[in-house]
Amino acid sequence: MRTFFSGSVRKPAKPKKSFLREWFDSILFAVIAATLIRFLTFEAYAIPTPSMENSLMVGDFLFVSKLHYGIRTPTTPLQVPLTHQKIWGTDVPSYLDWIQLPSYRLPGFTQVKNGDVVVFNFPPPKPGEPDHPVDLRTNLIKRCIGIPGDKLAIRQEGVYINGKVFPAPARSQTTYFIRTTEALNERFFRKYNIVNDYVSAEGPFINWQPIETYHEATKTAVLAGYQVTTTAETIARIKELDWVKSVELLTEPVNQPEPGIYGGAAFPWNRDNFGPITIPKEGMTIPINPQTIAVYGPVISRYDGNEKVDVTPTGLKIDGKPVTTYTFKQDYYFMMGDNRHNSDDSRYWGFVPKDHIVGKAVLVWMSIDPTPATAWAKIRWNRLFRVIE
Repeated sequence: MRTFFSGSVRKPAKPKKSFLREWFDSILFAVIAATLIRFLTFEAYAIPTPSMENSLMVGDFLFVSKLHYGIRTPTTPLQVPLTHQKIWGTDVPSYLDWIQLPSYRLPGFTQVKNGDVVVFNFPPPKPGEPDHPVDLRTNLIKRCIGIPGDKLAIRQEGVYINGKVFPAPARSQTTYFIRTTEALNERFFRKYNIVNDYVSAEGPFINWQPIETYHEATKTAVLAGYQVTTTAETIARIKELDWVKSVELLTEPVNQPEPGIYGGAAFPWNRDNFGPITIPKEGMTIPINPQTIAVYGPVISRYDGNEKVDVTPTGLKIDGKPVTTYTFKQDYYFMMGDNRHNSDDSRYWGFVPKDHIVGKAVLVWMSIDPTPATAWAKIRWNRLFRVIE
């Protein structure tokens, strides 16, 4: 009797993965997936400072779209996934700058527009920090006020773009002096969402404080009123109270220079009176003189890809050769915080280069109050899933 074989050979069963191997593979897959999502679509951010209040508040968690303006290719490929500058919980750098690649931007849905809330890499290095590669510089979030080619001016806090008023954001806030006949307390101000004493990444944040004046007859200090930082809508409600004598907008006077203001070496500008200036646009040519050097000198020397730049208050040399005109190599933007009197922005450090733009802030998905009145108020329920405007 013959025996026939089917021709197939039974393969030995693969050994079952150990628990540790399965765990490692799952973690690896999750890291790769999260890295791709973060790079290609959306990235999560938290608001650490009050510069965008009351539009965005300390404790807001939001999603930033990288698809709107186009995905930016990384310039620093040697970095630990899902980190930024340091490995979590340490001071150990999370990257090596041995390899630096040119940056490209893939096509996006749209361009940066006036009024967009934008996340970008802080152009100049922060004091005390090393000068990280462009894609690993500190992330900031501000509102884009001016786009390439715009002529921008600020007059008595009002912003003008190309000679037309740029409306203040609905929830933006500034500083007022409230003259009252009664003493007020924390409970009163909390009712109007004017809160003190939480500490942001920039230090303690004071939204209201009493102002005293010296009374000559009694030789004592007496309460004059309160300095508050809030929105125009809130101040309109406070004005209606019987014991409020007057409300004054606290604005810096014209032609009073402010220390640290951008371009202040040549112009008497301050946070409420600034410009006019033209925002650099790719291909735009300017003459070189003391006035243009004060405004555009840092751009030419730091961000426009020039080497061996020598800038003085009166002249400019590139590669050792004096130049009398200069043509910009990329677009730039002017960014401001909605909290106009408590924002470190373009009024102080200048323009944001296009290659520093990260993405558009689109949605607040969670908001946690750092100083809640009650445990239930820890989550700001009215801010959940708020579309950013």
